[in-house]
Amino acid sequence: MQRLGMGIGWRPEIADVVEGMPGIDWVEVVAENVCPGHLPESLRRLRERGVTVVPHGVSLGLGGADRPDAGRLTALAERAAACGSPLVTEHIAFVRGGGPLTASPRLEAGHLLPVPRTRDALDVLCENVRIAQDALPVPLAVENIAALIAWPGEEMTEGQFLYELADRTGVRLLIDVANLHTNHVNRGEDPAEALAELPLEAIAYVHVAGGFERDGVWHDSHAHPVPEPVLGILTDLASRVDPPGVLLERDENFPEPPELERELAAIREAVGKGRSTGAAPSPKPAETSAPARPAPSDAVRQRLGLAQTAMLSALVAGTPVPEGFDRARMRVQARALAAKRADVVAKVAPELPEILGEGYRAAFLGYAQGQPMTGGYRQDALDFAGHLLCTGRFADPRRRKELREWWLERSGPVPRSSRPVVRAARAARRVLLRQA
Repeated sequence: MQRLGMGIGWRPEIADVVEGMPGIDWVEVVAENVCPGHLPESLRRLRERGVTVVPHGVSLGLGGADRPDAGRLTALAERAAACGSPLVTEHIAFVRGGGPLTASPRLEAGHLLPVPRTRDALDVLCENVRIAQDALPVPLAVENIAALIAWPGEEMTEGQFLYELADRTGVRLLIDVANLHTNHVNRGEDPAEALAELPLEAIAYVHVAGGFERDGVWHDSHAHPVPEPVLGILTDLASRVDPPGVLLERDENFPEPPELERELAAIREAVGKGRSTGAAPSPKPAETSAPARPAPSDAVRQRLGLAQTAMLSALVAGTPVPEGFDRARMRVQARALAAKRADVVAKVAPELPEILGEGYRAAFLGYAQGQPMTGGYRQDALDFAGHLLCTGRFADPRRRKELREWWLERSGPVPRSSRPVVRAARAARRVLLRQA
């Protein structure tokens, strides 16, 4: 596996900062946020300088009961080619439920949810990973995720689950040490034990990120400084193996450049400390994977699908919590998912908070309680606006008029024009609507 060095997550908000930051060997970009034919100029310039760009997917749902969607795999492969990347990465998670497999409506989580560490789930995950490997032009690495909740009846530890996954498929691992810390706080899992059980030779690179604790629950926010316990886990990992790459993730609440550079310096120091104490060897090439097991039957996929859909439905549609789950933690997760939906919809459709003003968040959270997401976030924004228009919850007729205009512009079969004249006319019309 290619050595990557020190990296940082590329985000549009800090594109200029990343370009000017010293000591950056590579960047990671959210795959779904870039268009293969129109890479941002910042990424183009970085590539021309020899900086490696790695696409990091968030929507494939390899841990779900369904086989990976061919269209999503094609899109991920196209982004790998466009970025000239030596590998692509995704998550060990499920992100949707329902559908034909369970004869129930399709549900989207809008978030990475944990896969049960059971034999059935592992068999399905292994086959899904192999399907993805066959469809991608470069090696695949998969990431351990953070979780607020644990599945009842699990049969393996996280380390055992990851070891067998790598052994059976030959897939590389993206180890997120911040997620190991999250699971330590939220689920009582010892990070050192997890590291001891991992196939260290399979590590492709490492994620480091910050978060915060509230009421005994650790939230993996990617919006706060990296805490000392996470740096400690990184040092432990570096004492066991020399990681090919280490990357700082920051998704929002971006600090000033000097603070980002201090965080990167602390990460370098933690890795150096581990190397000096452990004299860690470099990872060896992954060995040949174990003989393939029979593909999971449709009955196995259906059992997993029904379990995942029941859990997801409790989180996003208010159905009863399945037996064995921690009800308090499920409530915390449900609130977190609704809050994330509100935040992301406000980003993809910034006109909605502008139109609704201070009432946006309360209106969206009320909507989310009874209306689960069935498509992507852009569709969610349209569905939310349509719901408000249908229910007529407006004291101000001018806001209703403006929302209706916004919804009509985006819900028709003809895409919005990007021509400056048309966009200017739309903006002027919105101003006039406010003044009407």
